[in-house]
This record gives sequence, C-alpha cells and structure tokens, in this order.
Amino acid sequence: MASLGHAAKRAPGTQEQYRYARLGDRFIAFVLDTAFLFGLYALVDSWAFMRWGSVEGNELRLTTASLLIAITMNAALLFLYGFLLEAAWGATLGKAMVGIKVAGAGRPRSISNCALRNLLRIIDGLGFYLVGTAVAACSAARQRIGDIYARTVVIEDSFGSGIRVAAIVLWVGSLAGAGWAVPRVCSVNRLVTPLYLSQVIIRVGRTESSAYFQVSGFTVNVQFASKSPGS
Repeated sequence: MASLGHAAKRAPGTQEQYRYARLGDRFIAFVLDTAFLFGLYALVDSWAFMRWGSVEGNELRLTTASLLIAITMNAALLFLYGFLLEAAWGATLGKAMVGIKVAGAGRPRSISNCALRNLLRIIDGLGFYLVGTAVAACSAARQRIGDIYARTVVIEDSFGSGIRVAAIVLWVGSLAGAGWAVPRVCSVNRLVTPLYLSQVIIRVGRTESSAYFQVSGFTVNVQFASKSPGS
C-alpha cells in the first residue's frame, strides 16, 4: 500500500533517508487498528455492562458505574495497544499490514517517545482525529501533535511476510474471537450492584412494535414496519 514512488526525505536532525508515510496509508492503518480494537472493546464492554448494569426483560440498563468502567478500560486498551507494540516493534498491527512504522526523529525511538506519542492521542483524536490530521497535513514531516512533542515520525518500511501474516491472523482472530465470546458473556448476568454511581443513565430495549434508546430524558424510538393485512 505504501508507495515507493515519491522522493525520499530525511527525518529532522538525521542524515538517514526516510520516506515519510502518506496520510492515506496512515488512515488505512488507523482503520485496521480500530477494527482490531473493536473486537477487544466489544468483549470488555459487554463484560462491564453485564456486571455493573442489568437486563430487565428486553431492556438493558447501563449505570454510571458500568459506563465509567467501560470507558476507562477502553482508554487503557487504546493506550497500551499503541504504546507496547510501537515501543517493541515500531508498528501496530495496522501499520505492519500497510508497511509503515514509527521512528525517532533525530534520535532512536524510545519507550518514553512511544508513551508520550500515544498519550497525546487525547488531543490528536479530537473531532474523530480531525485535529491530528489537520496538523499532520500542515507538517513537512507529516507529524501530528503526538509526533511533534514525542519527536517521532511515521515512515515507510518493509516488514517480512511472517510479520504481516501474523498481524493478519491476530487481526482476524480479534474479530472472530469477539463474535464468539460476546454472546456468551452476555448470556450470563453476573450483576454486581455498585455501592456508588448506581444511577441508570442509558436504557436500550424493545417492545413488540418498536425499539428504543433512552439517555436521561431523551428518547429515540424506532417503530417497526407493520405488516399489511393479507401479506
């Protein structure tokens, strides 16, 4: 996916030649990583919702505690996924499949670089990554805010076929595993009544003629199409 046709550039402060990763390739890697993480999110969220929320008939009730725990676990997964893989190999699964990696700008990549780069996703990710994309588009080295402060760049690199195959297997395994595990997690209600933050915030359910989603006093109701007589 990564093109070798554009001119090589130097990472700031170095004499080595790099081809900076194109924004399109970085977007594809982001989509692949998001799909992988979706499988993990689905698993931990269903566990948190079934443990600190409740199911009453055809209605799922999510408490403040269940939502806070799910959000915290999702944020931890997002950080650890990017930080650990980039610190160890320079690339997440999506980056490895596309053929790009994180490198140090002016110095070798370090654990602290990768930690800061992924921590600043909090800012880069605002507006569905519009902030990070806009900053990278205006940067000669295509650095988002996390790259600028962590002194990293994303470059094109070739990975062996073994690494790419392993990345694809793990990527498929995440989605397949979530598809297998989530229904089983949801079939067992291990409800733990939270001592605090037990207020029900979200209700999702269905009746015979509609499905609904309720947040506090705001409700979205979707009516099912009724069958005409004789159909």
